[in-house]
Amino acid sequence: MTGIIDVGGGMRGIYTAGVYDYLLDHNISLDYCLGVSAGSANLVSYLAGQRGRNRRFYTNYANRREYMSLHNFVTTGSYVDVDYIYSTLSDSHGEDPIDYAAFEANPSQYVAVATDARTGMARYFTRADVHPDDFSVVKASCCLPIACRPYRIDGIPYFDGGVADPVPYRKALEDGCDKIIVLLTRPRDFRRPPLSHPHVAQLALHTYPKALEALLQRHLRYNQAVEEVIELEMQGKALLLAPADIDGISTLKRNGLAMDRLYGYGYQDGAKLEAFLNH
Repeated sequence: MTGIIDVGGGMRGIYTAGVYDYLLDHNISLDYCLGVSAGSANLVSYLAGQRGRNRRFYTNYANRREYMSLHNFVTTGSYVDVDYIYSTLSDSHGEDPIDYAAFEANPSQYVAVATDARTGMARYFTRADVHPDDFSVVKASCCLPIACRPYRIDGIPYFDGGVADPVPYRKALEDGCDKIIVLLTRPRDFRRPPLSHPHVAQLALHTYPKALEALLQRHLRYNQAVEEVIELEMQGKALLLAPADIDGISTLKRNGLAMDRLYGYGYQDGAKLEAFLNH
């Protein structure tokens, strides 16, 4: 079984949007799809067969105040409004609805990871947790700590899945994958440094000490996982795809021309994924 793991990365996720459009253009499917944060959202559009949909969210809707803004943060406590993105825009009566019937009919496994704010541990949601006009698991997976208030599902608060499991390739192996493709949204030689402003995190997450602890340790888990995937790549069991340059794009920073280039890098790298599958 071949799996793809998309680690997300906010606005940098337009890179993997390019990868998915290449896959859709060439009718390439995968057995298992595991998404973190924005990766969990990008995979939904891919599995629904909606070419170009992911790109529209990065290049069109992300410029709206309702999507992410200081206004949102002041009025709601969350810089990014996940309800606007994954309900108002994406529901069946929204401006750019997800083709839920196509998503549901796709035989590929779907997994989205979020971080339980109470425990700091990863929670892996599956397709069974996704329902028509209810993409709560995607909202939870994309809920950035510090920038957003936790997103609650059945009363349980969740943060971004990348806090607990930033590169969840081991989950894919545990679920039966023997070949994996890992999509990063930073160059492959990037190694995450310690959190730059820990005091801000301590203030924002003081009611969730376990989530804070996980966030402060995230760089270690990310760096170790990337090294381990590179080792698997040398053994022919994995493919690590990453942009050569992100042109200054950060998690919440928008830059139209740079994002178009990053999308192009992803589309080009889709050919490497195809070659790996056919090897």
